Amino acid sequence: MGVEEEFHLVDLETRSAVPRVPELLGELQALDGEAFAAELKPSIIETNSAPTSDLADLRTDLVRLRGMLAHIADEHGLGVVGAGSVPLIDGSARGITPSPRYERMRDEYQMLAFEQQICGTQVHVDVPDRDAAITVMQHSAPWLPVLLALSASSPFWQSEDTGYASSRTLAWHRWPTAGPPAPLTDAADYDALIADLLASGTMSDPGMVYFDMRPSAHQSTVEVRICDAGPSVDGVVLIAGLSRALVRHGVRAHVEGRATPRYRPELLRAASWRAARSGLEGDLVDVPGRELVPPSRAVRLMLEHLADDLDEAGDRAVVEELALEALARGSSAARQRQRANRSGGLEAVVDMLVAETRGAPDSPVDAPVGETVAPVMLDGYRSPGFDEAVAEDGTVRPAYSWLVSTLERIGPSGLLVHEKSRDAEQRARGMFFPQEQDAERLFPLDLVPRLVTPGEWAMLTEGLVQRARTCEALLQDLHGERACLHDGVLPEAALRWVPQPHEAAMNLHPGAVRALVSGLDLVCDAEGEWKVLEDNLRIPSGIGFAMADRRVVRSVLPELQAPDGVLDADEGPAMLREALLACAPPAAGSDPVLAVVSEGPSDSAYFEHRMLAEEMGVPLLTPGELRAVAGMITIAETGRPIDVVYRRIDEEVLFEATDAWGVPLGGPVQDAVRTGRLTLANAPGNGLVDDKGVYPYVSALTEYYLGEKATLAAVPTWSCADPEQREHVLAHLGELVLKPVDGYGGQGIVIGPDADAAELDRAAAAVRADPAGFVAQETIRISTHPTFTGTALEPRVVDLRAFVVLAPTPTVLPTPLTRVAPADSLVVNSSRGGGSKDTWILR
Repeated sequence: MGVEEEFHLVDLETRSAVPRVPELLGELQALDGEAFAAELKPSIIETNSAPTSDLADLRTDLVRLRGMLAHIADEHGLGVVGAGSVPLIDGSARGITPSPRYERMRDEYQMLAFEQQICGTQVHVDVPDRDAAITVMQHSAPWLPVLLALSASSPFWQSEDTGYASSRTLAWHRWPTAGPPAPLTDAADYDALIADLLASGTMSDPGMVYFDMRPSAHQSTVEVRICDAGPSVDGVVLIAGLSRALVRHGVRAHVEGRATPRYRPELLRAASWRAARSGLEGDLVDVPGRELVPPSRAVRLMLEHLADDLDEAGDRAVVEELALEALARGSSAARQRQRANRSGGLEAVVDMLVAETRGAPDSPVDAPVGETVAPVMLDGYRSPGFDEAVAEDGTVRPAYSWLVSTLERIGPSGLLVHEKSRDAEQRARGMFFPQEQDAERLFPLDLVPRLVTPGEWAMLTEGLVQRARTCEALLQDLHGERACLHDGVLPEAALRWVPQPHEAAMNLHPGAVRALVSGLDLVCDAEGEWKVLEDNLRIPSGIGFAMADRRVVRSVLPELQAPDGVLDADEGPAMLREALLACAPPAAGSDPVLAVVSEGPSDSAYFEHRMLAEEMGVPLLTPGELRAVAGMITIAETGRPIDVVYRRIDEEVLFEATDAWGVPLGGPVQDAVRTGRLTLANAPGNGLVDDKGVYPYVSALTEYYLGEKATLAAVPTWSCADPEQREHVLAHLGELVLKPVDGYGGQGIVIGPDADAAELDRAAAAVRADPAGFVAQETIRISTHPTFTGTALEPRVVDLRAFVVLAPTPTVLPTPLTRVAPADSLVVNSSRGGGSKDTWILR
């Protein structure tokens, strides 16, 4: 085997690529006449190693050639860069090397020739004959994108971050003969293809076959051409070792007469695109398995596929060690982004590449040995309290170390590119959360995910289920015997109303679950302790948005995928459907009919309504698409009776609406529920406990109904309906958070420490006028989480809305929604400018 390496020449003062190869070439060829050659661009030079069968010998020769090149370049004030692209290009470097062939290419291909300021690494491996070479190409094709990912080193193009790990691949694939190997049978088939391409005028000579792998035009070798040039000698040795193993594998298949695998060219090209996009920082396409896999798995699959071939060559131990080092180090593209972000300039990237190519360590030489360099994305990061990712001393907490390292590799400019993709993806999905002033406002999504550890989730699951069961028991009691009022556990003054016999909420069929779906809001305080902030039992939203957040991040940010073992948010709709089916009324048959009922596109959460209906495979209907007939509620279009309505519409709006024939729905719906022909989930009347006036008493009610101590702590809360507690609130209003008991979306909240005297006076007057209308909570220092602001990560207050279903078994859905407050705010609600994050529940 042998290796051709291409290098950029850069001016050490400007750090730009310069067309000065002609000055050096004579001196280099005098040292080793066959080892150095000019390329299309006069700023690029090629080295050719001596043929060898030993990886150690290959490494020695590569180091020798790089040393010779660097020595001569030094004497001319130049540096040598091994990378797919160089970030800075001198205007004079845009020409071509004088040569009849290159001039013909320039005239014929124009822009394609002008933009070839790119360098690759080519590996030649001996084959018995050209027929064997064609077989090798077919067997190797699905694995070539992994080699590209390992070598990706060209994130910058003409001073811009492209958002790709290998922008060289984008430029290279513009050539009409570039890309995955064509599906061929033998050398004759290959020669016929070349003849057709020459006859078509697509290429001007046989040397312009730019397949990712091809038979050499002048040697008995097959040539791997897909890889970027690399600054690391060990990285090139890894590529060479894997390339030889691929060739050995294909030759053995040829000798044994094994069938040639066939892969769709479009899939192979897509796999190459994904590798160019991701490098080692995102998922890659497992072509044989036809799925996306993490880069570590893609490399492992390749090593397993080639294990026998590596063993026979004596390369297995070396190649596996180099592969593990490459995965741990990350791609050169990621390291270049990290250096650019840390230093603030592309000149530093060039300096790093020159140092690495010369033989300095593969990792950036940022600081003296033993000195810890703070991640640039967290430069100046200071949380006012407990931060979930960054400790008080500025170090990254262990659970977040991998995540922050990956964000460092992507860098601010890379994240900005991904944010544009995020916006496009959200628009394509219709992921809007409209407001009065902006009907097409996208649901705010920060790309930095939040982690919840297994221990935290286990503790939260127990406490959330307990609290949901308590709220359900309270609802059943208040709409039944009202024992909690008689026994003085809950003062009647805490309720804004007491249910009356004629109300819809009092007439459910026996055994009906009232709060099938609960949305419980949690916060983490300054000591890192989780506490319940609010209970949402009416029509809590967020399940669909949490799922969509995961899907959008997965789609637009391949470098940052949820690791193996994270709970699958996509399981949420199936679990929700199972819960709805379990609540079907007595009259439902063996195949209950479900429907989601929504007010329609005017509802700010309509995206979620539509998504959940689609995921559960049930119709999404507005009241006008229902029909009240014969004591049942049916689907107007088909006449089929509905057994369970997943109600995503206020009960008052539903009862006041008319059906498809203009018949008021209130009476017929209530009759169908009372007679056991229909289940409404959630049931009417849940606002009785959803109101914050009940909140101060839930922990005591847990002991009353369940005989258990409350597992989850609650934020200290005072009921203004109680005279003594009201006086405490009025005396400390400037220290507390005042909330209307029936408020939602953050409306009407007064945060005492942030309010001026006039606001506090108005708040006090409101409390005196309607004491039962308010509660006050202790102002706790809520935890923060790193959030991308366009240039860096900054701490933002977060909460967590978790969803509990009570049937068929009380369960917490794997779809919690993390909500993020704007800068300098404690209010996370989307209607008040808050955002969201993907939430990773670690197993």
